[in-house]
Amino acid sequence: MSTAARTTGRRGFTVGRSEDATHPDTIRAAISEFFATAIFVFAAEGSILSLGKLYHDMSTAGGLVAVALAHALALAVAVSVAVNISGGHVNPAITFGALLGGRITLVRALFYWVAQLLGAIVASLLLRLTTGGMRPPGFSLASGVGEWHAVLLEAVMTFGLMYAYYATVIDPKRGHVGTIGPLAVGFLLGANMLAGGPFDGAAMNPARVFGPALVGWRWSHHWVYWLGPFLGSGFAGLFYEYLVIPSTEAAAHGHAHQPLAPEDY
Repeated sequence: MSTAARTTGRRGFTVGRSEDATHPDTIRAAISEFFATAIFVFAAEGSILSLGKLYHDMSTAGGLVAVALAHALALAVAVSVAVNISGGHVNPAITFGALLGGRITLVRALFYWVAQLLGAIVASLLLRLTTGGMRPPGFSLASGVGEWHAVLLEAVMTFGLMYAYYATVIDPKRGHVGTIGPLAVGFLLGANMLAGGPFDGAAMNPARVFGPALVGWRWSHHWVYWLGPFLGSGFAGLFYEYLVIPSTEAAAHGHAHQPLAPEDY
């Protein structure tokens, strides 16, 4: 088991210790989240810029499928490259759900959030540089979609994403399903984009929204893409941790905190 894995005798929210902030495993995990998030955002936002370069009208069924597929594959790879180091969150909302479930300490979560946001910003800056100054389009609400409708939509989609992450990456009983965990999470992201993309872009990831918003300076309805995902992931983390995973199962596995190799969950 990783030396960063602190075991406790109880389940639930944990602040962590001050020395965790300088522990090598915490630093390595944060660096892993930075690069994984940058990889994801570069490919995901890049697919939208590429589609805009090829076609004047991107609001087609084919364009939606292409962008959803790019997001699905990019997230699957990003989670895969980070899962054995940081847990492969690649998403502040996923980190929040894991935090409420007691799978990560608050100290480590703060490092993850900073790393994820920086990764998204760097990826967006690189896109603007490599595309000759194209402005990242970011996310916005479609005509007729209210802010609170979008919050609910983001919450529902992110609940599913967090639930899938818990079931395939964290759950001690996931067995061989853990092998395809990153792919399952990526595929669900893509499916949710097909369902919610035409309404609000289907972000499910505050970092994914924040990087392009900052670089492209597009802040319309930005709060929606923070509140919705955090509500959905928080509820999913609590639900799965305390209602799906038996307390005896969590105790048997020491309720270890991330980052861990998959077999150590």
